Amino acid sequence: MKSFLRHRSLVQEAAALRSGADDPVDAARRACDRIDAVDPHVRAFVPEPERRTRLLEAARRTAEAWDSATVGAPDLGNRPAKPALYGVPVGVKDIVRVDGLPTRAGSALPPGVLAGTQAAVVDRLCAAGAVIAGKTVTAEFAVTAPGPTRNPHNVAHTPGGSSSGSAAAIAAGMVPLAIGTQTVGSMIRPAAYCGVVGFKPTLGRIPIAGVIPNAVSFDTLGCFASDVAGVTLAASVLCDGWPVAPQDGTGTEARLPVLGVPVGPYLRRADDEALAALNDQRALLRAAGYTVREVPLMDDFADVATQLFTMNRYEVARAHADWFERFGDLYREQTAEAIREGRSIGDSDYEAARVRRAAFRDRLAAAGTEVGIDLWIAPAATGAAPLGLGTTGSSIMCLPWSNAGLPSVALPAGRSAGGLPLGLQIVGPFGADPYVLHCAAGIERALGDADFGREAAC
Repeated sequence: MKSFLRHRSLVQEAAALRSGADDPVDAARRACDRIDAVDPHVRAFVPEPERRTRLLEAARRTAEAWDSATVGAPDLGNRPAKPALYGVPVGVKDIVRVDGLPTRAGSALPPGVLAGTQAAVVDRLCAAGAVIAGKTVTAEFAVTAPGPTRNPHNVAHTPGGSSSGSAAAIAAGMVPLAIGTQTVGSMIRPAAYCGVVGFKPTLGRIPIAGVIPNAVSFDTLGCFASDVAGVTLAASVLCDGWPVAPQDGTGTEARLPVLGVPVGPYLRRADDEALAALNDQRALLRAAGYTVREVPLMDDFADVATQLFTMNRYEVARAHADWFERFGDLYREQTAEAIREGRSIGDSDYEAARVRRAAFRDRLAAAGTEVGIDLWIAPAATGAAPLGLGTTGSSIMCLPWSNAGLPSVALPAGRSAGGLPLGLQIVGPFGADPYVLHCAAGIERALGDADFGREAAC
């Protein structure tokens, strides 16, 4: 089978662009060449006939704007540093509004109906010097109806969703950075299926303004890259309140975190391969000096899942109330069913679910504190990517952490018997995003990448 994989380091590419060793126009041209070569097979990007013309022009403007800004500087040593993502091509999930590009949200609705102000996250990307390579495919309205994207590891398998195109674009080396969103499992799961790193920050850490909502109590923006260093660089640009100085190895960061495995009904949702991989990962981590503890957790997991989906479906229905009335016949059946389910949920049931959610957050935090857990680890998905494109897979392994709004990272960590990637999910305390990524980098090193099937950097 032809390989569509390519490993690209965001940190290395961004450094080359900032130093002048690379040029934004050349970077844009390479991105277009790669998209032209592999996207007909992977279908990670929303089709854009004039992409090359637009992207090359955007890259030229970026380079010219920088040259104009530095004209008159006394010497090269006194010129201000180029921004963190200068000239980096970025894919953006097609529920995130970008000026000059239509937003379709994977739907058949007229793009004009979904138009609005450019998303704040795109403003931040542009301010950091990034160039938007295009819109990446999403499940319809980021709910469940899959888009056409295929898994670059095996195009007969789903890439996951709803941030399907963003994860696949990274795995196939079309861009070194892509933006996604997660409501339940829409980033962590496709990152695992596609063998890339996905970072879902704490709820609200990246402003959601300008993003078509799914369920506003859970919707979270995040990013994909080939490694933890890449998502950490992106997070430093995109997240509110990011520390200016890097982690310095003092305080909590000076010791290895204590890792907790949440045993019980939740963990039993993973399949045998995912659980076997988790056992292998635990052994590697213990050999590297980590303390790993089993913690009985979420005996009421079925009730937690019901609570989340009560809130989720209620909010989906309210977000689409006007559009569904006007264009209901254009919605795909999976999305329409979710909206109809939400319409049947009353206000009192919704408010009761909100109360249960708050209590769950408190219980989860207390459970970790009681036994001295710094981070939770669990499978990032129930197993490897399912065969076929009719489903994006189960989000159940991400559900409790998204319910609590906690920061999480998906790392490639092993393979299934069929050769598809498996992922490890790392979850930290609310608001501890820099710490979570700092620890994830150490865990990434401890696990190694010998079995991840990554292609050599190109």
